[in-house]
Amino acid sequence: MIEMRDVSVRRGETAILDRVSFSIGDEVVALAGPSGSGKTTLLRALLGLETPSEGEVRIGGRLMSTPGRSLVPPEDRNVAMVFQDLALWPHLSAHGNLAFGLRARGVAKDERERRIAVALTSVGLDGKGGKRPGELSGGERQRVAIARALVLDPAALLLDEPFASLDIMLKQEIITLLACLFKERRVPTIVVTHDPRDAAVLAERVLIIEGRRIAQQGTLADVARAPATPFAEAFARGA
Repeated sequence: MIEMRDVSVRRGETAILDRVSFSIGDEVVALAGPSGSGKTTLLRALLGLETPSEGEVRIGGRLMSTPGRSLVPPEDRNVAMVFQDLALWPHLSAHGNLAFGLRARGVAKDERERRIAVALTSVGLDGKGGKRPGELSGGERQRVAIARALVLDPAALLLDEPFASLDIMLKQEIITLLACLFKERRVPTIVVTHDPRDAAVLAERVLIIEGRRIAQQGTLADVARAPATPFAEAFARGA
């Protein structure tokens, strides 16, 4: 489970997150909100890159952060991230990108190779492990980023607008892939998206964040039936 309990993040007197609370079990939840609403800060707080001024962060039942303290560093949280710009290492092959995190965790070579093979197969990249990102198509690079996250067997998975740079055909291809992977691997997952149609396909619930607070949470149908804000109404009905 991913949990935030009354988490605030402040810069001086300015609240970047303001008393945010939610919990996510083995499910996919879409995170939506206007630009500047706090989505990125929320992800950074889960990753351990932001320390809460108030409140607690828990992942898998383990206390990660308390007010003013990060108890567990980012590298030990077992939270995997798929970044909007993918953040693949261009000098490493697809195999090397996956191996990097496993090697850093001290995974033995035989186990490392097994997990890499399974991860590449799961995203349809058999035979592409030796290619560098520059030698792959946009969709293939996206698949490497997803495989790099999944190969770690994370306790939680975060995806920050993973479809923003894809054309419509590639987007549908990756959404279909993710929908299948999410069914196979039940892990607490947050997908940041501006497109309610993506949320409708991938997510079981949505979190609407506005003004650095959680304005509403529930299924898309719940939000459409009784929207708490104009943004929530527009988002839910856009699906």
